[in-house]
This record gives sequence, C-alpha cells and structure tokens, in this order.
Amino acid sequence: MEKGSKKLENAWAMYDWANSSYNLVITSTIFPAYYVAVTSSKIAGELSYVNFFGLKIINTALQNYALATVFLIVSFLSPILSSIADFRGNKKAFMKAFTLMGALSCSMLFFFTPEKVEYGIIFFAIAALGFWSSLVFYNSYLPDISFPEDRDRVSAKGFAMGYIGSVILQLICFLIILQPGWFGLDNGDKTLGPRISFLLVGLWWFGFAQITFKALPSNTNVNKVLKKHIIINGFHELKLVLDQVKQLIALKRFLFSFFLFSVGVQTVMLVAASFSKKEIFPKDEDEPKLLLTIILIQLVALFGALLMSKLSKKIGNIPTLLVAVSIWIAICICGYFVKSQTQFYILAAFVGLVMGGIQSMSRSTYAKLLPKTEDTTAFFSFYDVTEKIALTIGLYLFASNEELTGSMRNSILVLMVFFILSFFALLYTRKSVTKEEYADLFN
Repeated sequence: MEKGSKKLENAWAMYDWANSSYNLVITSTIFPAYYVAVTSSKIAGELSYVNFFGLKIINTALQNYALATVFLIVSFLSPILSSIADFRGNKKAFMKAFTLMGALSCSMLFFFTPEKVEYGIIFFAIAALGFWSSLVFYNSYLPDISFPEDRDRVSAKGFAMGYIGSVILQLICFLIILQPGWFGLDNGDKTLGPRISFLLVGLWWFGFAQITFKALPSNTNVNKVLKKHIIINGFHELKLVLDQVKQLIALKRFLFSFFLFSVGVQTVMLVAASFSKKEIFPKDEDEPKLLLTIILIQLVALFGALLMSKLSKKIGNIPTLLVAVSIWIAICICGYFVKSQTQFYILAAFVGLVMGGIQSMSRSTYAKLLPKTEDTTAFFSFYDVTEKIALTIGLYLFASNEELTGSMRNSILVLMVFFILSFFALLYTRKSVTKEEYADLFN
C-alpha cells in the first residue's frame, strides 16, 4: 500500500483498536479491582499485606512499585528504541516482538489465582513493558504512512478507534463477570470471569494487531545520519534537545511545570481503580458500581478534552492549564475526605473532566512552545521521557507513603503537593510567554 492511502491509514489505526483494551481492562479497571479483591485481608480494618519473594508488602503498594519499575525501564529504553525507529532496523520486527510480549503476558494472567501473587505481578509488569515499548514503534510509523497535512486526522482516528475497541471488549468482559451463567461459567469460582477477561485482552490485542502488521512496511528508509552509535544515539539526541531547552526560557519553565503536575495526574490515573476498590467499594457486591464508575470517567474525559480546548481559545493555553491544576488540587483535598459512594461518583466526574483535558492541553501547549525545527521527534521523545520519569516518581512516592502510613488517603496529599508546586510553576511560566513571541497561545 502507498503512503497516504486510506487502507494503510486504517490498518495503522487498528493497532490502537487492538492494544487499547490492555490500557482499559488491565491498567484501569478489571485487573486492579481483581488484584485488590484477591489480596485483601479478610479482617475488616486490617492492612492487606502480600508476600513477594519473602518481602512483606502492602498489596496496592506492591502493584505501584511494579509499575514504577516498568516506567523507569521504559524511560531508559525509549531513547534506544526511538533511535532504532528513527534511523535504521526493522521497526515492524521490534513492534511485533513487544506486542507478543504484552499480549502473551495478558493471556498468562488467566492463571493468576489468589495463591500466585508473585506470578500475577510479574506478568502484569511484563505486559506493561510490552505495551509501552510497542507504542514507541507504533507512533514512529505515523510519518511513514501519512503526509504532514493528514497526521492530525490520522492520529485522531487512531485515538477514536482505540476508545471504541477498548469499550467494546470492556463491555464483553463486564457481561462475563456479571452474568457468567449466560456463558456457562456459573460454577461458583468468582475469579474465573476476571481471569477470562485477561485472556481475552491478550487474544484481542494480538489478533487485531495482525491487521496492522500485514499492512505496515517491514522496513522504512533511513531518515537521518547517525551521529553516534545506534545504542547511544537516542541519548545524544535528548542531550541536544536539553541544550536547546535551556536556552528557551518559556519552554524550560513549562517543561518543569509539566513534570510537576504529571507526577500527580498520571499517578492518579493509574491508582484510581485500586484506591476506589480499597477505600470506597470494598465489598464484592459493589464490583459493578466500581467498573461502571471507571467507564464514566472515560466518557467524561472525552468531553473534558473538548471543553478545555474551547476554554483555551477564550483565555489561552497557560490560563486553561492553571484552571485544570486548580481543579486537581481540589480533587486531592476532596479525595482525602471522600467516604460515601455518592461523593465518589461526583469526584470521579471531576477527575474525568480534567484527566483528558490536561493531557491534550499539555501536549498542544508544548508543541506551540517548540522552536522552529524539523526534528520534532527528538523534542517529543524528550517530552515522553519527562512524563515517564514523573510517573516513576509519583508511583514510588504513592506506594512508599502508603507503606509508611498505612493509608492510600495520605498518599493523595503527597500528590497534592506536586499540583500546588506546578500551579506556581505555571504562573512563573506565564510571565515568560509573550503574545509577540508565542501568538498561538493567545486568541
């Protein structure tokens, strides 16, 4: 298929359809709820510890430590993978390998039972590593399959396909869990429904990915001349970006702000299901309410992204981000005190409202602050690494604070500190953003 063809663009977008089921089912909904349920103490009010290769760790802290480790690995791995993707090598072979790693690990979670905590955490972590690493190559294909004027449209198509595909599989999984009798699975084993869901994610991801792999070219032309050995070239590119960032005051200040609020935003997104299961919906009969609440967050997030886009046209990008961060600070305060399910529903709606909005607004603001350059890949690689390091720090602090204090609620207050610091950092950034220099950030 030729570059710019609709069939090639649709085949590329199908990978979003394929892998987004992992992000929704494994990261955000069913796996966190299942993990907390099977590892929680049967004694009310008692802290839930698990044994991980001889170490006694609070169950949710262990899950967050595992994710933090994955994001730390990805932070170091991404520049190497980006270098390979940008310069030479069989991109499709790498993408296939990480897809197989992720999908197979999801499928192996079918065998994760309450007695196999180490097994479950290991395959949970490997699945995350496969997912995030495969995205490096998937995203790098966008310039190869579409022309510059079409990339926003094609990228948006991928996002939409991912949302639709993941929700479809999520609903199928809900039916299997909530109505097992419809599928002949009503045998009294309450773990069977969630475990089948993990298997379906692996099959869905790997199966639909074949549509993408069949259409994508195996090799792409060398776009740049290597400045260093291919293994260290990515880090060299990041250093060149850092040297430029240091000279651009507005961009430097914004990246610092972005780092601070990313510690909070991304961590909240990853721990939301575990927190709600542990603190708000601890009973098995509350499981449907929890799952439907997380679906609500996803739906509101789409609306929130559109709302913030419209708000930015009226008041500008930085003021819009200040509004979003202010709402996040309020969410953290309310999250510490929330007790009832009704209160949590209201809080979840606000989380959804700013969750998608602050992410889309951050990326577009960063793009507008970039200097005139054709090497946007290196700049966005720097942006992604900044986000992954923030995630690593956020998850580690959240987990370690829960272990230290015995409460996930106290960990929320730690994240609030980062939101407060980011608010003042954004105010500092705003002082360096002039209308003459950055007209795109104003009306």
